[in-house]
Amino acid sequence: MNKWEASGSARGVIVMVHGALEHHGRYRWLIEMWRSAGYHVVMGDLPGQGMTSRSRRGHIEDFEEYLIEIKDWVQAAYEYQLPVFLLGHSMGGLAVIRLLQVERLDLAGVILSSPCLGLVNYPSKMKEASSIVLNRVTPSLRMDPGLTVQMATRNPEILEADVNDTLYVTKVSVRWYRELVGAMEEAFKNIPDLQDIPVLLMQAGDDKIVDKKAVKEWFNLIFSSEKLFKEWPGLYHEIFNELERDLVFGYAKGFVENRLRLLGYIV
Repeated sequence: MNKWEASGSARGVIVMVHGALEHHGRYRWLIEMWRSAGYHVVMGDLPGQGMTSRSRRGHIEDFEEYLIEIKDWVQAAYEYQLPVFLLGHSMGGLAVIRLLQVERLDLAGVILSSPCLGLVNYPSKMKEASSIVLNRVTPSLRMDPGLTVQMATRNPEILEADVNDTLYVTKVSVRWYRELVGAMEEAFKNIPDLQDIPVLLMQAGDDKIVDKKAVKEWFNLIFSSEKLFKEWPGLYHEIFNELERDLVFGYAKGFVENRLRLLGYIV
């Protein structure tokens, strides 16, 4: 877990959760944008990713490992005694959703970025059936997830940096995949259990990884008393890395500032 403090007096704390295969180091730009805007940032690498030991890379035993880790980050954010916002991207967004279905946290708002609630491309029926069997026999067996950075963003600066990124996970275990599928199913099954916290969901309009139809379906079903959906036409999956990321950040910051006004932290 890492903490980056605001450059000046802080208004709140942003706890950020990265997506599958990646790590917190890919969020340097976004971290600095929040810091410059007056927010502390708390973030780390999820289990099996980033700086995790190689024997664990791309593998988890249970999706709950992610929830436990994120909850620790939120607890660390409470130490600042400021309003806390939780921001989750892709699989990180799915983990945030699952956490809020099983826990009650003191949060001022939640931002979901292209949350992984369905996939554009699933394995064939034969591979899907095989993964169920292999999950029982050899759960740590690793395979190519079939994802590329070119599917995630159009930004040449990010693409160039990702080519030499040794922390990228290139293979995931059968257990990891089955736990991901299970978590997506649970996110829909447990919609009534979702904590009622203001939600901003921003979805990539040209997402080549996450099924945006599934995302819209989930959003329309949730009972949150304050929820806002924003689709970004033409943007790929990683909206905070796209060429239009300044606009995306501005929209997210506007949501946070509106929440702080309503709570009386901004006059």
